[in-house]
Order: sequence, then C-alpha cells, then structure tokens
Amino acid sequence: QLQLVESGGTLVQPGESLTLSCAASRSAVDYAIGWFRQAPGKEREGVSCIGMRNGATVYAASAKGRFTISRNISLNTVYLTMNNLRPDDTAVYYCVADGRQCPTRDARYWGPGTQVTVSS
Repeated sequence: QLQLVESGGTLVQPGESLTLSCAASRSAVDYAIGWFRQAPGKEREGVSCIGMRNGATVYAASAKGRFTISRNISLNTVYLTMNNLRPDDTAVYYCVADGRQCPTRDARYWGPGTQVTVSS
C-alpha cells in the first residue's frame, strides 16, 4: 500500500504562483508519481509526472512552460510548482501513483485531493 496526501491548495489570483506538495507514506523510489486535476463538470486530466528514481518528467500541454514538477527522495515528497495561474487552472489536484510508469486514470493509489481556486 502507498498512501499519498496532498497539501498546498488555496485561493490565488490570476497570474500568481502556487506550489503543491504530495507526501508519500513510505519510500516511493520505485514509483513514478503524477499529478491529475479535475475541474467542475470535467473529467480528470493528467498534468505532470516524475520518476522518483531517475527524475524524468512528463508534462501535459496545458502545463508545459508554466508548471514544474520536482521531488525530494529523502522526504518521499513530490512538488508541483505552478506559475502564471489562470482561472481555468481551477480544479481539485490529485497526487497519483501506480508503479514505475506514469500513472493513468486507473491508477491504484490516489490522494484525497487539494483544491486550487484561481479567481480575482
């Protein structure tokens, strides 16, 4: 079992930055950990993913150039730094893992989510 807990979601204004954290309950070095988000009335979509062992990263088109995913192996933690936030980034953000590959919507391990609201 791998438990994931997100933190850092809050209300921000357009153009501001925010960093989300995802803490794993144990060593996650053998996983790739990803971020998904779900906006009201929309399906969950993948945002980014990082391999905990090698640090390889993947970004969705909506995240490229604005979001940065990073990790701290010793803390079993993954971060998502989001810059120049827009109202359409408003969503519940989930931390997700399944195995060594970037997780999909069918992944086994999901955090409870953290709400990010971008509004003036």
